[in-house]
Amino acid sequence: MGFEHEVVKSTERYRGAIFDVVTDEVTMSDGGTAERDVVRNKGAVVVVALDEQDRVVLIKQYRHALGARIWELPAGLRDVDGEDPALTAARELAEEVDLTAGRMDRLIELHTSPGFSTEHVLIYLARELAPVPDAERHERTAEEADLEVVRVGLDEAVAMVFRGEITNAAAVAGLLAAAQSR
Repeated sequence: MGFEHEVVKSTERYRGAIFDVVTDEVTMSDGGTAERDVVRNKGAVVVVALDEQDRVVLIKQYRHALGARIWELPAGLRDVDGEDPALTAARELAEEVDLTAGRMDRLIELHTSPGFSTEHVLIYLARELAPVPDAERHERTAEEADLEVVRVGLDEAVAMVFRGEITNAAAVAGLLAAAQSR
């Protein structure tokens, strides 16, 4: 079973809209304690949208922390309390790439950086894609206003991962899992 680590003290360092940061003092196996900084995150959903020609929908989006536009999959925060994650995934698919899915299946889940973050990502495989009617499309703003949206063969997307052209961790995991699930 192992040693049960307990939080002796928790100090909030930052509270934000997307994440909070705390410093926890935690009991250690050797009898002492240690401080651990933790980013508490709401979690996210990611969508591998696969069409009938075995193409995935990729987006190129500006990510300020990197100061660059990078290839990703449609995704979003789980920021609506109580919302089923599959509905969150469907909403993000519609908002970011103007698509609906007749089928949405959970593919995999992952913790992106468990050494310091609680972020939990659920990755869905969307099939039976159809366009959102023009009158119902979401107006994209901020960094989403100029998303580049493309469809790429799944095998080519996997090759992009191995060439280092797709580096977003959730996108890498989702694409490799989708390829393996075939």
